[in-house]
Amino acid sequence: MLDLTGKVAFVGGAGSLGEGWGNGRATAVLLARRGAQVFGVDLNPEALAATGAIMAAEGLGPRWDGCRCDLTASDEVKAAVDACVQRFGRIDILVNNAGGSVPGDPVSLSVEDWDRQMDFNLKTAFLGCKHVLPVMERQFEAEGRGGAIVNISSIAHMSHQVGGRVHVAYAASKAGLMAFSRATAIAYVKKGIRVNTVVVGMMDTPTVTNRITKQLKVSAEELSAKRTAMIPMGRMGSAWDIANAVVFLASDEAGYITATQLVVDGGVTAAR
Repeated sequence: MLDLTGKVAFVGGAGSLGEGWGNGRATAVLLARRGAQVFGVDLNPEALAATGAIMAAEGLGPRWDGCRCDLTASDEVKAAVDACVQRFGRIDILVNNAGGSVPGDPVSLSVEDWDRQMDFNLKTAFLGCKHVLPVMERQFEAEGRGGAIVNISSIAHMSHQVGGRVHVAYAASKAGLMAFSRATAIAYVKKGIRVNTVVVGMMDTPTVTNRITKQLKVSAEELSAKRTAMIPMGRMGSAWDIANAVVFLASDEAGYITATQLVVDGGVTAAR
């Protein structure tokens, strides 16, 4: 089950803050544990190196490679994709994981922050697909095997507020990502390429905790208690909850699934 031996995965945002487990790091490691060769990219080379150290410690070093990459820059994404193909020969799985949030309504949010949110949350997925899809198309034409793309969205696109704060740019960009995923899925369904979305709820990851505690000026303990109280399951999710969902959608076991969303939120959206 969920054996990814022989597959190559390109993972965006594969680093994480410090020694913690972010969604991208957990996903990259789990893909490798399942047998895939993984090429990870991240804007922070130290964070990416830490992921590589974990791979090496687990004996997964031969299945790992990566490079620093600004996922909002088309030329850098193309260079990273080319490097992955040169290193591992192909790309079977693409995980578009980069993203982040800045609070604000249409008046209070600056134009610069709006543009950055659209770039960070939506353009990164567009560029990942732009440069990886031709690789998958060539594989389908040559072998009859295309690939699987998993985009990471958020339950914020279904709500006008996140924890009582308005996030118009984040909500709009994540809603756009859902539409982008569905449209791309149908555009490439005849070419052996599946495109799905993991919709993330309130997660206990270093990046999220670090960002929101600074925005709200609260302690990590206060933030955890507030967020946990909103979740029917009584706990926040971990990066491994997201990684497991991504690995499933990327696997052959999900071979009849495309243009859909897998919500990983502990029941939050259903209870609203």
